Amino acid sequence: MFEVYRAILMRDLTLALRRRSDVFITLFFFVVVVSLFPLGIGPEMDTLRMIAPGVVWVAALLSSMLALERLFTVDFDDGALEQMLLAPQPMFILVLGKVTAHWLITGIPLVLMSPLMGLQYDLSGNALLVLLVSLLLGTPALSLIGAIGAALTLGLRGGGVLVSLLVLPLSIPVLIFGAGAVEASVSGLGEQGHLYMMGAILVLALLFAPLATLAALRISAE
Repeated sequence: MFEVYRAILMRDLTLALRRRSDVFITLFFFVVVVSLFPLGIGPEMDTLRMIAPGVVWVAALLSSMLALERLFTVDFDDGALEQMLLAPQPMFILVLGKVTAHWLITGIPLVLMSPLMGLQYDLSGNALLVLLVSLLLGTPALSLIGAIGAALTLGLRGGGVLVSLLVLPLSIPVLIFGAGAVEASVSGLGEQGHLYMMGAILVLALLFAPLATLAALRISAE
């Protein structure tokens, strides 16, 4: 099972490296959205520190959805998805490998860029660390939740818009607790509770999202 997971992961990463523009578009969108708010609001540091958690997390959520439409589309168009569904290996592992590849391509660059973006909002070192940890816990959950929407809209015209409509409501808890952790750290209230909740959401997503995605893929393939 691990060999199957590794093969799917390396395959999707190789294909992504051939389309570097998708990776750069996601990261560029995140940087632009986060950077525009200080320019529009002004240099008032108290205001910037107050809005920083929400701005960074909303930008991360929107950026992660940019590449969701292509998560299964390439395999669906060339027939590889049908072969995966007929393979003797558990499809659960195949879905998990593709979601992991999506997170490595879109989530990790956002996580690594977030401390630099946080400096624009005059966040303290501890707040930047909490922001990094919250995104590290939250972005995999966003990829897992997004995979469900991508599978449900597979093969539909205007699937990108439908994915956004399906994924955004499901991603609200991740957004609330992720931004809340950073806000609690800035306010000195303690961020542990929010991070524990994000860890619980990630565990639940790991358990149930691949199964829901698999069921949606089977429906779309039929």
